[in-house]
Amino acid sequence: MQATTSLLMTFRELPKPLCSERTDWMATESPSLFSPGSWSEGSRIAAVLRKETVGGALLLLATVIAMVWANSPWSDSYFQLLDTEVGPAALHLNLTLATWAADGLLAIFFFVAGLELKREFVAGDLRDPKRAAVPVAAAIGGMIVPAIAYLLIAGGTGPKGWAIPTATDIAFALAVLAVISTHLPSSLRTFLLTLAVVDDLLAITVIALFYSKDLHLQWMLLALLPLAVFAVLVQRGISHWYLLLPLAFATWALVHASGIHATVAGVLLGFMVPVRPRKGADPKAPGLAEHFEHLVRPVSAGFAVPVFAFFSAGVMLGGMAGLKSALTDPIAIGIIVGLVVGKPIGILIATFITAKATRQPLQKGLTWPDVTGVAILGGIGFTVSLLIGELAFGGNSEADDHVKIAVLLGSVLAAVIAAVLLRIRNKHYRQLWEEENRDEDHDGIPDIYQRE
Repeated sequence: MQATTSLLMTFRELPKPLCSERTDWMATESPSLFSPGSWSEGSRIAAVLRKETVGGALLLLATVIAMVWANSPWSDSYFQLLDTEVGPAALHLNLTLATWAADGLLAIFFFVAGLELKREFVAGDLRDPKRAAVPVAAAIGGMIVPAIAYLLIAGGTGPKGWAIPTATDIAFALAVLAVISTHLPSSLRTFLLTLAVVDDLLAITVIALFYSKDLHLQWMLLALLPLAVFAVLVQRGISHWYLLLPLAFATWALVHASGIHATVAGVLLGFMVPVRPRKGADPKAPGLAEHFEHLVRPVSAGFAVPVFAFFSAGVMLGGMAGLKSALTDPIAIGIIVGLVVGKPIGILIATFITAKATRQPLQKGLTWPDVTGVAILGGIGFTVSLLIGELAFGGNSEADDHVKIAVLLGSVLAAVIAAVLLRIRNKHYRQLWEEENRDEDHDGIPDIYQRE
């Protein structure tokens, strides 16, 4: 009974209306599209973006190493490393290193995504339905249109790959922004981050529904037991690693045995963690979700995702003949078109329709071409796209090799096009950035959050 009660409690932290007594500018102005939220939320997201930017640099480095090694005279050693099996065979966990990276390390990534998403909708600025509508709609549009584009091109050849071009890799996108040194306004960065988080939730839902196989319901039901105990402990504010980590691993292992992709366990565990402090605690103290996010995000961004990229991105190109074979494959063409064309169009259309429906004009100083640049950044679909490609076509297959080439090329094309568009407007962005960070009363809080 206690376990059931605790599971229910995790879903009782429903969004509450924004406080009418807030002193920042949002209390007196009707917020425009991409207008700044609260100062506390803005500073928190800025810290998240800094960590993800570092993770993005490591992701790019790991990808380059994998590509160079896979196409070097020592390529056999790279692929032998991928196929090295480790883990207890008695528990059916004698998996290859590549599988541990995809099923295990990415569960950490999705755990952080679950924490972030729950926090945004329970205690963040997105608890306001009007503010949440835009990134949620953009994420949905950014999934539907590239999927349609892919199916129109490759539906007769490889329909299982329809979800590959639907994901956004926030770490890769932020690394691109760091490389081009743009002063993109924080509101657009926040939009990109929130869109990517919702995108991750949609991706894990698609993986669970469409890419699970040989389902064993008994193992899934057993997974609910350690998950429930985990929920009981975190709801009571218990954060001891020696209690929670074994329960998290047990949940992951049982979900893995059930046939549902093991990364789903990461999101489920993230959703169990409470966002708000317990009754009687300091209301200004961070909740357990924020505490776990601070602890786990560096592991996810700095280790889990780059290692996954290292094990997944290495593909033998086979010279010009190999590239020609890949780039004439409808599967690869569908992925590239989906990422570079379909994803931005889907994000833009959904954002425009939502803005009109909610009667929110663009934030002063921004134009739709600015939104277009960010939407094209959304076409960088690296990590989750590679994962879905492996699930759709199986690792070490010719189709999967073509998927990797297409994801890499599509993501690079989206990055280059977005970089050009955003650099053109960088002088204007610098002015907006200076306005955002002006603090004339020197109280440590930018004036834009304190307008009467």
